[in-house]
Amino acid sequence: MNSKKTVIRFFTIADYEEEEVWLHNQHKNGWKLLRMIPPCFYIFEKCAPEDVAYRLDYKNGTETGDYFQLFRDYGWEYIGRCVGWLYFRKTVSETKSEQDGEIFSDNESRIDVIDHVVKTRLLPISIIFLCCVIPNFIRSMEMDDPLANVFTIFFTVMTLLYSYLLTHCGLKLRKLRKKYRDD
Repeated sequence: MNSKKTVIRFFTIADYEEEEVWLHNQHKNGWKLLRMIPPCFYIFEKCAPEDVAYRLDYKNGTETGDYFQLFRDYGWEYIGRCVGWLYFRKTVSETKSEQDGEIFSDNESRIDVIDHVVKTRLLPISIIFLCCVIPNFIRSMEMDDPLANVFTIFFTVMTLLYSYLLTHCGLKLRKLRKKYRDD
């Protein structure tokens, strides 16, 4: 039997809570996360099925040595980082309360993470979309070159993909922000 497996699974920047649940279920089924390879490859190792909480924090390179020490002090194991996200896990049996199974102490901290994701990921992607994809899409439609059809198809796909992702992530992050603000 193979002791490692690679799973391809795509999560957007707004799907981090679903990713935590998915990683939790993988561990419950006997596969613990070893590392992630962007954009969507997860490397797992066979283990005894166990109830383990996975939590993600988005720091995008702003964390310090004290940051990691704080997590160790509270029993969280640092797994690694992937595109700005930091991955932690902790055995549920080690938690003494529901709050002990969370990495954020309050909803304001959760909102800060969402705001940081919006400022450092969603806005730059939106700018790239508006400054690069849309103008090239329009330019490709105006060209009379036979090769222009290929570019038009490519930029049509890019426009649709970017539009979907920006809308999905923007609405979902807004919904999460509202959820934590109203709690």
